[in-house]
Amino acid sequence: MKYVIFAMSAFSVFPLAFLLSINPRWMKFAFWGMVASMCSYHRTAINFFSNETYRGSARGMEVSTVYILVLTVLLALRLRRQTGPHLPDVGFRLFALYFLLCLPSLFNADSVLFSWFEVWKMLMLFLVYYTAYSYLDATGDVKSILTALSAFLVVNFLLVALGHFTGVYQPRGAFPHRNCMAMAMLLLGPVFFAAYLRSGIRSRFGLLCLLSFICAATSTMWSYSRGAIMMTPVAYGIVALACLAEKRRPLFRWLRILPLVGIGVVGLAYMLPRLVDRFVNAPKRSGDTRVELALCAREMIHAHPYFGVGINNWSLNMDAGAHPYVERAEERLGTPLGDFGIVETVYLLVAAECGVPALLAMLAWFGWYWVSCVRLMRIFRMTPLFYIPAGLLGGLTANFLQSTLEWVLRQQLNLICLMLMFAVISYLNANWTRLAPKAAEEAREHERQRALARKRRSAAR
Repeated sequence: MKYVIFAMSAFSVFPLAFLLSINPRWMKFAFWGMVASMCSYHRTAINFFSNETYRGSARGMEVSTVYILVLTVLLALRLRRQTGPHLPDVGFRLFALYFLLCLPSLFNADSVLFSWFEVWKMLMLFLVYYTAYSYLDATGDVKSILTALSAFLVVNFLLVALGHFTGVYQPRGAFPHRNCMAMAMLLLGPVFFAAYLRSGIRSRFGLLCLLSFICAATSTMWSYSRGAIMMTPVAYGIVALACLAEKRRPLFRWLRILPLVGIGVVGLAYMLPRLVDRFVNAPKRSGDTRVELALCAREMIHAHPYFGVGINNWSLNMDAGAHPYVERAEERLGTPLGDFGIVETVYLLVAAECGVPALLAMLAWFGWYWVSCVRLMRIFRMTPLFYIPAGLLGGLTANFLQSTLEWVLRQQLNLICLMLMFAVISYLNANWTRLAPKAAEEAREHERQRALARKRRSAAR
């Protein structure tokens, strides 16, 4: 069935792009289609030249319905001549540098084909980022992307809840693994939490943001991912402090936070036995394996500091068994190490597979967007757009810290969510001189309307 869906999607690219180009407002429906595809990502994705048994960050040259819809929107924008070949900002240039610095690792790869799987994935991510940025640059419609992602959070929560109440110990929702799901929820949930703190539930969007935040936070906790659970107070704490420090009706924000704290305490008490079990009774073997894989990564970096062992070739390098560090680790654990997958930190994984220069480029890429969030918070302070950089500051901080414990930020769905958020930050970076005064005027007009409403109520009494 998925081959039929894929074929229909591929053949509909040009006619659908022409249809969308007639009216740019219709393009937002393509993002709803992307969300529907994300909810059933692996049922609608085709892996060409795949090796499904390979334990790597990419197992084939994956083409998803998400990418097909992204290409459709990009073609529609090109037909309307609303996008060009320019590179959006420094952040994207850093991503391009990271990509280029990963390519020399192919010379050391045991399998160039497996390396191509990861290179292809990075090209698809460029397509997602560039299309989302071009759409925002042409329409300025940030809310449509966020509304579509809120639907994704709700659907994912329903899948997680179904798994939880049917006896799945660690449900994974729409994602291939529970840790992937938890990390994505920690990226997106804080954005909607920030929007709720600023606007409350007086509008439909504010009510949707509250619902989305609750779905994301509950899904995170039901994953019982230790890394995500530790990062949850970090992500939401940063957002709460940022919104309270904005000094715009802080009392109202406290009144919005306190009921959520009460609900959170009740929910935490309900889940406490399993949470304690996850932390207290975690198998010692799991910790030992993480340590041994980290030591193997360190020795790979020492042996190949500049070009690594080959992008997406970690597992091949471990399965070979010809390296002293592999033999040492297998002797300590008493089992073939290749059976345990990948080193559990994305930073060591990138350094081992692609070399230290590629790692530094990736850190600069991540760091640029984190610093941009701090800068944009200052620019959009006291405006309706403040919630975006404030929420992403919390979400990105949690994701980048959790990535010291997990490698799942290399998973396709997580990277799609990340690139969409990076596109939003790039759009705000490129257009703040126009958006900030407009947003400030909207805020002043909103305050004037509120003041008039209070006067009318007082006169009526």
